[in-house]
Amino acid sequence: MPDFSDGAQEAKRDVRAAVLARRRALSAPRRADAAGRVQAELVALVRRLRPLRMTAYVPVGSEPGGPDLPAVLHAALPPGGELLLPVLRDDLDLDWAVWSGSAGLVAAGRGMREPAGPRLGRAAVAGAQLVVLPALAVDRRGLRLGRGGGSYDRALARVPASALTVVPLHDGELVEALPAEPHDRPVRAVVTPADGLRTLDAAPGVTDHTSAGRIRGR
Repeated sequence: MPDFSDGAQEAKRDVRAAVLARRRALSAPRRADAAGRVQAELVALVRRLRPLRMTAYVPVGSEPGGPDLPAVLHAALPPGGELLLPVLRDDLDLDWAVWSGSAGLVAAGRGMREPAGPRLGRAAVAGAQLVVLPALAVDRRGLRLGRGGGSYDRALARVPASALTVVPLHDGELVEALPAEPHDRPVRAVVTPADGLRTLDAAPGVTDHTSAGRIRGR
């Protein structure tokens, strides 16, 4: 396994720049197709797990999933199911608020859109059974490369081991190894347009699959 202990931050910056450049180069039709495939896989997962509380986010720019991802996921929840979206705090940690529709979103820092409703506190994520979160890339160990603020690493520290943590990615963004630092927190699965859901550890009750039911190897 590569040792990224020295110069990890610089290596992360290089990988981050490369991934962002590839994402910006994607054509609008390819982005739309990828968003549809990712949404279909996540909807199938939500319908299968039937979480009473889950989290997601509003993809912006070239992020996979499309800007209507929260609406699509909320529609797949069981009756009474709750969807939380992140609210970026001044210290770059994450608070959470209930998604109440696109009309309830406001512009926030770092290009994010977040709910304008009451804040539930940083610990609200601890009650989620399914956590859908962004990343620029994820490696086979489940380590993710974010935007560099450490917000989701802090949030992941509050997520119970029983919850499934899933990152939507574009094809080619699940890689063998990423530069890592001690504070980096792993995720348990990714969703890509071509390969669907791929688990990265022994996630209880979850099998690699596509919405059509085909098994995907790791």
